[in-house]
Formats: sequence, structure tokens, C-alpha cells
Amino acid sequence: MSHELYILIPVAFIAGIINAAVGGGGLITIPTFYTTLPHFTPAQIMGIDKLSSVMGHLMSVRQFMTRLRLPWKLILPTAVSAVVGAYVGIRLLDFMPSAWMRPVVIVVLAMMVAYTWFKPQFGNHDNSQPPGRADLLKGVCLGFAIGFYDGFIGPGTGSFLLFLFIRFFHFDFLRATACAKVVNFGTNFATLFFLVPNGLIHYELAIPLGIAAISGSVIGVQIALKGGNHWIRRLFLLLACTLLIKLLWETLH
Repeated sequence: MSHELYILIPVAFIAGIINAAVGGGGLITIPTFYTTLPHFTPAQIMGIDKLSSVMGHLMSVRQFMTRLRLPWKLILPTAVSAVVGAYVGIRLLDFMPSAWMRPVVIVVLAMMVAYTWFKPQFGNHDNSQPPGRADLLKGVCLGFAIGFYDGFIGPGTGSFLLFLFIRFFHFDFLRATACAKVVNFGTNFATLFFLVPNGLIHYELAIPLGIAAISGSVIGVQIALKGGNHWIRRLFLLLACTLLIKLLWETLH
């Protein structure tokens, strides 16, 4: 399969940059995996994508931790809840198609894009406060919902997390990106508890792609830190619009 790696490694590298900077690298990797590996099942594609993503997310989390102060009191329960949601989602993927959720996701995504587009100041400033009980409850509920989406559908999870951390907890784009990386790492890692025991990961592909994702994440974090909130906001809107168009196309055809 070495010839396939010539195509997939650059894609994983670019996805690593995007995932670290704003999320949404799955919009690149998943279609490429399906095109390059047509003999693989959807679950096997998911296995390769999730393991390589976990490796890239771990590196980006490590980098953000050394540069930003993160609200661990909020992030950890949100991440734990997201892990549970992701595991439930990946288990259900074996029993029912995810297509029935697509119209709901399209509506929510369209609202999210419109809200960000028409609020230019959205995410420009960090107005967060120390989390109270209500914030922790919101974090747990949102974490489970996003985790379920990640396990059941997948692409765009980082973008949804980014939006929710800004909308509900009033972070700026940069800090929300860092928080989203922690939770997204948890959701991707949770799916491995199902994928690994069932032999759905092809390590000869996933590990080289994970190394490429790690290299990309180093660059992605630097871009996010230097570009700041305005740059991340633009990239977020671009990726969210791309995901919306992709979902609409798949629904209508």
C-alpha cells in the first residue's frame, strides 16, 4: 500500500494544519480516503481517520497547553461527557445509517454560519468567567451531543465545538480553539475503544498518516497563535460553509 501513502500523507499533513488551527480536517481526509481506498469499508476508513487524528490532536493540545491558560474545570467534564457520546455514536453507526441525521445537521450548521457571519464581533474578545454549576451542566450536555455527532457522523466536529465554546462560554476564537482541541481529542480517542478491539484500524496506513498529522499540527498551532482571532474567524467561516455545501450536495444527490 506504499503507493497510496504518497497521496494520503500530504493530505494528512494539510488536515493536521487545519485541525490544529480551527478544526475540520476531516472534510479533506474522509473524501480522500474513500477515493484512494475504495476497497475499504466505512468503518475501516473511520478507523484510519480517527487514529491519525488522535495523534495530531494530542500534539496540538500539548502545544496549546504550554502557551495558553485553559479552563480545565470546564474542559474536563465536557471532554468526559463527549467521550461517552462518541462511544455511543460509534456503536450506533454499526446498527443504523447516519443519513437520517443529515437534515438536522444542515439546519444547525446553517444557523451557526449565519450567526457568526452577521455578528462581526463574535469571538473577538475573551469575556469568559470562572465556570459555575450552570456552565458545567451546559458543558456536559453539549459535550455529549458533540461527541455523539463525532462518533456517528464525524467531519466538522472541531468547528461545532469552536462555535459552542464561544457562544455559550464567551471565549475568543483562539482560546475556544484550544479548548475544542482537548474535547475533540477525547471524542476521537473514545471511538478507538470500539475500532481497535474490532480490528478496524489498518496501522500500516494510520500510523504514517498520524505522524504526518503531528507535523501538520505543529504548524497549525503556530498559525493560530500568530494569526489571532480575525484569521481564525475567517477560516472557521470558510470551513463551515464548505461543510454546509458538502452536506447539501450529499442530501440532494
